[in-house]
Amino acid sequence: MAISVGIIGFGRIGAEHARWINESESARAVAATDSTPARRDLAVSMGLRAVEEADALLMDSTIDAILVSLPTSMHFDMSRRALLAGKHVMVEKPMTLTHAEAVELVELARSGKRVLSVFHNRRWDIDFLTVRKAVEFGVFGKLINIESRLGQWASCVGPAAKEWRPEWRNEARFGGGALYDWGSHFLDQIQLLMLPARPIRVFAQLRGNVWSKDCDDFARVCIDFDNGAAGLVEINTTTMRNLPRWHIDGTQGSADSPQSENYDTNEWAKLTFQPATADSTQRLPVAEQRLKKSQIWDQFAAACQGNVEPAVTAESVLPTMRLLDAARESSQTGTTIELGVTSA
Repeated sequence: MAISVGIIGFGRIGAEHARWINESESARAVAATDSTPARRDLAVSMGLRAVEEADALLMDSTIDAILVSLPTSMHFDMSRRALLAGKHVMVEKPMTLTHAEAVELVELARSGKRVLSVFHNRRWDIDFLTVRKAVEFGVFGKLINIESRLGQWASCVGPAAKEWRPEWRNEARFGGGALYDWGSHFLDQIQLLMLPARPIRVFAQLRGNVWSKDCDDFARVCIDFDNGAAGLVEINTTTMRNLPRWHIDGTQGSADSPQSENYDTNEWAKLTFQPATADSTQRLPVAEQRLKKSQIWDQFAAACQGNVEPAVTAESVLPTMRLLDAARESSQTGTTIELGVTSA
């Protein structure tokens, strides 16, 4: 039996989720709320029941789970309200604004025996899986340096819904900025890629230059890991000369992959490897295993029914939240932030 999902926030990504949910085998989007009448009308046109207030969904006993797809600054409060109402919760990334808020949600879900998951779908991007496969197979030998970048001369806001503050992702009070946007995905990827190594210190530079003076349109985060490797995540929306999407160095050789103006993960997955002991290059084999967005929802539904863990456990996102906290603190203070070696 499929679980029923209510969507709180029917902007661009909320409407996309409605499609992904209804493409799944185990979940159905049944209702939505949004502050904008035009977005509620869109929900109705897609076969959902539309309500004006979130409480109508939270108090509806026929709704099993809530998707929180609001601006980032609203994630914590609405997820907390949904958990207290006894709902399972899927929240869009980044999970919250701070690590402390994320921990509170994890503890609340645990005490209420509810499923809490975060939609970090880029854990199944084919480029990330290809890099991870090469690392796991020892292609690079001992890792020395991993760089993960997005470069473009364009705001990271993208094709937002026009009916409600389409530029909110460039506004700090809503949790905007490059770090929280693409950066939250890339930091999540790099901390998973380096396991079992753990991040121990962070130095970051966050700047608003072209698209926003209110928050960062340039984010550079340097990470030291406890195995001696160096990591870098950089979201630069102010460059006309893009660097590789991935660049990796190890004792056995180096690899990089091209940028893509269309965020084509298949292009990003074209990793060219230069062995340390040979002049010729080779293309690394592309990974095969990946989850579709609808399958992430299938696994979430199975978790809600007590069968498995969700594809992304909230606990697994806590190290990512620590990195986001440390990056902001480092940029604000101009200092390196020591993390220690704890996982959460």
